[in-house]
Amino acid sequence: MTKPQKPNSNAMLKRAHNNMPLGVADSYRYWGEENTVFLSSMKGCTITDCDEQTFIDFRLAYGPIILGYRDERVDNAVIDAITNVGTISGFSTGLDSDVVELVKSLCPNIDKMRFANSGTEAVIGAVRTARGFTQRNKIVVVEGGFHGLHDEVMWKSDVDNWDGDTENSPAIIPFGAGIPQSTREHQVSVPLNDFAAIDAVFAEHGNDIAAILIEPIMGNCGSIASTQAYMEKLRQVCDANGSLLIMDEVKTGFRVAKGGAQELYGIYADLTTYAKAIGNGYPVAAFGGKAKVMDAISFAANGVTHGGTYTANMVALSAAKATLTVLSETDALATIAEVGQKIQAILSRVFTKFGIEHCFAGPDAMFGVHFGSEVPQNYRDWKQTNSDLYTQFALNLIDNGLMLEPDSREPWFICEAHQTLDFAWLEQVAEKSMAAAIHA
Repeated sequence: MTKPQKPNSNAMLKRAHNNMPLGVADSYRYWGEENTVFLSSMKGCTITDCDEQTFIDFRLAYGPIILGYRDERVDNAVIDAITNVGTISGFSTGLDSDVVELVKSLCPNIDKMRFANSGTEAVIGAVRTARGFTQRNKIVVVEGGFHGLHDEVMWKSDVDNWDGDTENSPAIIPFGAGIPQSTREHQVSVPLNDFAAIDAVFAEHGNDIAAILIEPIMGNCGSIASTQAYMEKLRQVCDANGSLLIMDEVKTGFRVAKGGAQELYGIYADLTTYAKAIGNGYPVAAFGGKAKVMDAISFAANGVTHGGTYTANMVALSAAKATLTVLSETDALATIAEVGQKIQAILSRVFTKFGIEHCFAGPDAMFGVHFGSEVPQNYRDWKQTNSDLYTQFALNLIDNGLMLEPDSREPWFICEAHQTLDFAWLEQVAEKSMAAAIHA
């Protein structure tokens, strides 16, 4: 059980409140005055907090850790780059093409690529490139998808406060203050897997739609996934309309398959964004796609501008090169999928034992757990699941040494290091946690 008293964590938060809003560097790290986590170390699939509590971690920093924390194959490559090359110069190195060529060997959707430092930056670059190439403005986004922290994509369907019995559609609201209404002007939202909604949007705005932006498997919505038919529909409607298809693979890229979600669907985007698993925890991201589209980035009169001081720094690229080499040359992703399958089988046994209707969404490397009889087909369906029971179950798991996000919109992330997991322990913890959740 987690300790009732956490003196070091409490002291850390008290100090941090003097230095940062909410006492944290990222608002989503604030879990309240009693439960905000401060770590002292991470290794493999475990994290240890500053009160010496160790957890098996299924958050994995929201997905970047694909091999394991402090994986020596990656860290040693970074150390070598820092020691023998440097970190940043404002010029190019051969590492740039080394990494792009590795990506191209895994992802047939990529002809050319540019680097970034975060998923947010990669999406900004991809959207701007799509607009520059098409000379259009509007971007179609899908409810429940998450595309980073720039104003234009920080409008969401307010499913939490939506009454499906009386309201046709959820209200579209900003993620908070400071997001101007004007940033909604060129963004149109549609529900996932809804053919009629896509047809209606293109009928109304088709001549100004630069791109559809979609997470084929929604990493902030319990891994609810596009159907095969829906992905085919999007590809067809973009081709027919001269619009681009942008697949946001910030979470799925190099995690759900070597070629990402596009390998699973066999449908390829015009532009793709990557981050997270590409560097096993180092801050590296990229966007790329068809050569003719990417070549819109140029110094021509109507060319797209892209850059960044820290773009393609040697720390990021050496990590990416090492991570992609491991994923390419070993069975790491197969191991991860096998572990994910085992964990889902264990959870299913536990849920069935307690008579709880349940289903899993998404791939084994980042599966969502939903308490209900059917896999949700979109964000509005998620509203019908018993997310309150899930949250209580998850909080109990945390109390018992298993770290995850207590919101069922966040998947369970698996890394290669999870193969060392004590699966019998996991089953015992899951049973204990579910029994307590039902009792509560």
